[in-house]
Amino acid sequence: MTIRKAEGTWVVRAGGAVLGETSNALELSEGDKPAAIFFPRGDIAMAFLDKTAKVTTGAAGAATHYSIVTKSTTLTDAALSYEAPVADAERLKDYLSFYASDKLAVERL
Repeated sequence: MTIRKAEGTWVVRAGGAVLGETSNALELSEGDKPAAIFFPRGDIAMAFLDKTAKVTTGAAGAATHYSIVTKSTTLTDAALSYEAPVADAERLKDYLSFYASDKLAVERL
């Protein structure tokens, strides 16, 4: 597991709205998995996110999931956060990552 500052400015969009934009993103790389971009919570419009009951476990610890509520739909479990990450992943605390899909975009500007 490698965590480093993601170069450039990143944006996350859902339902035609910008949920967040940051130049302080982190990039998490784990083995042969695609790298995940994590946004600081302070740069995300948290009013659109609802915490769900889903919790998964990975190399960084237990991941809490969030649904995103847009004008037209709810994207279930579309984001995750390591609220109490393991020691090697402490930098991810207070950050969120989003699952890109046809209804949710994570892009470098």
